[in-house]
Order: sequence, then structure tokens, then C-alpha cells
Amino acid sequence: MNSIAGGGTLLTFPALLGLGVPAIAANATSTVALWPGSIASMWGYRKELVGAERWAAKLAVPSLLGGLGGAALLLITPEARFRALVPWLVLGATLLFAVQGPLMKWLRRRQAETVVGAATRPIEPSIPMLIGQLCVGIYGGYFGAGAGIVMLAVFGLMGLTNIHQMNGLKNFNGICFNGVAAISFALMGLVNWPIAMVMATGSIAGGYVMSGLAQKVPQAWVRNAVTLIGVGSAIWLFATRTA
Repeated sequence: MNSIAGGGTLLTFPALLGLGVPAIAANATSTVALWPGSIASMWGYRKELVGAERWAAKLAVPSLLGGLGGAALLLITPEARFRALVPWLVLGATLLFAVQGPLMKWLRRRQAETVVGAATRPIEPSIPMLIGQLCVGIYGGYFGAGAGIVMLAVFGLMGLTNIHQMNGLKNFNGICFNGVAAISFALMGLVNWPIAMVMATGSIAGGYVMSGLAQKVPQAWVRNAVTLIGVGSAIWLFATRTA
């Protein structure tokens, strides 16, 4: 799912809650388990970063700082308060995921309308963009689902038009803020390791295999399925919270 259209957290996080894992531990375990898969998927998409190395290096700093800040916020959030936020986080991430299709159409239209000279003109990351990436990193370190969609929107608004490079930057920065968050969660003992290791094995296999086949699978089908799962999970979480 992550290689084709994203949104894997909307499946793994509610599944862990359904297994009875506490909310904060479920979030930490999901982050750790999916991170190796994101690296495997990034390896399959590595050519998309060609020509965007300077962007990747500059955006990595706010991504790392944001991921660390988001992880720290999660660590100081009481379990009961985070559990109360969970349905809203899942619903918000689902809504973000639902707008991915229209967002990608807009980005492709901008790319088609951009003249060749403008498309190849180097653009430097601005201060607002670095601040925006810091905020995305904080959200990614705290919860993360839907962060990639926000990044694509920010990249488009800030002038990038090459969709392939934007996807490469999105994947790279996701590895940065999720990685520092995963390390923080592991050091604090929040990870359910038996579950995380099983999930990580599937995550690596799925991320690597599907990175080469993702363009052949209809993304609309996967997006619709993920959206339905997210909405269903949010309804279930709201119902169990008030039950």
C-alpha cells in the first residue's frame, strides 16, 4: 500500500489497537515496523532523486529536527489523552489521504503546463518551505499518517514541478523524520518488538517488491480501499472510545 499509494499506517495502527496494544505503544510499534519498508521502497525509487540532491540535503535538517520534536511530544503525552486524540488523528489522516488523488492531478497539470525552461530552472528551498517541512516533520514524528501528502502539496506550492523528484524527496524526508522517531521510541522502550519484527519483515518485502510494480497497479483502487479502511477505523475508534 505504501509503495503504490501510501496510507499504510491507516491499516497497521488500528490493527495494533485491535490486538490490544496501548495507543502510544501501537503508534511507536507501527512507526518502527514500517520504517525498514520505507527504506526498501526508497531504494526502488532512488533514481527519482537524481538532480534533487541539494534539496534532499537541505530539507533533511528540518525533517530530522521535526521528527525528534514530534517523538518528544508523543513521549510526554499521557496515554489517556493520546487515546482520546486517536480517532481524530485517524479521521484527519484519512481525509488527507482522500485528497491525494485531486492533488496529484493538480501537480501533473502544473507539470504539463510548465515550459521546459521554467521546469529546469533551479529553485532553492525558501525559509517558509523549511519551516513548513519542520512542521511536517513534527507531525510525522508524532503520528505520521498523511505526512507524505502534505509534503507533496508544500513542494507544489513552493514551485517544484517534477513529480518524480517530488516523490523521491517525499520518500527521503519520510525516512528522515520517521527514522529519528523510531530510534527515539526504541530507546524509550515503547516498541512491542515481537510484533514489530513480524510487521517489519512484511514491510520490507512489500516495499521492495512493489516499488518496481507500483506503476502497473491502478492507484485509484488502492486509494479507495485505504480511504474505506481509514473511515471504518475512525468510526470503530470513536465507537469504542464512547463505549
